[in-house]
Amino acid sequence: MAFAEGMGLRERKKFQTAMRIYRTAVALFDEKGFDAVSVQEIADASEVSKMTVFNYFGTKEDLVFKPMEEHFHDPARAVREREPGESAVAAVRRQFLEMVEARDPSVGLHYEPFARRIRSVIMATPVLRERAYLSAEKGARELADLLTEETGDRTLALIAATTLTSARQALVEEHHLRIDAGESVDEVAADAAERAERAFALVAGGLSGYAVRPA
Repeated sequence: MAFAEGMGLRERKKFQTAMRIYRTAVALFDEKGFDAVSVQEIADASEVSKMTVFNYFGTKEDLVFKPMEEHFHDPARAVREREPGESAVAAVRRQFLEMVEARDPSVGLHYEPFARRIRSVIMATPVLRERAYLSAEKGARELADLLTEETGDRTLALIAATTLTSARQALVEEHHLRIDAGESVDEVAADAAERAERAFALVAGGLSGYAVRPA
């Protein structure tokens, strides 16, 4: 739910309402546990009706995932939008490095503690961990389908997609684990690009020349 410049007043108010509900829900889930918090409690704390919560988010699980779910599609988007002459590995690497530079919350690098509260809620809730796993699998499958369409080889496409998404997720997890252990965001970010370069170089060694977009 990124804020869009040029929003009209009505759209801005809807966005602000959605963000208030979202932040309230995550705070309550983190404090009491996902299963212990009702949608009605979230609605009351957000000063909206229960129906309004469902209008914005659809399900209780969506109160955690909807604003972040698009990021599971980031690798496929990077490959879909890559430049002529750019390989799939290079595209995913470039996108990831741009997110590191921007301290994007989706790669575990953000100064605001709220971003880590979301992860805390997911890790503490089996149903949310399962959804995160399935969403990641869906993202990898989307990338595999895209590569299959381009190359015609489904087996190699699935291997490439799984390798790329797994490497990316390993880097993100490392960011989270180091910050959870007490390192600052700046300390982790200081060598994040170098670690990402090494990780993607390892992947590129096995996928060298694979899925290079024709010039």
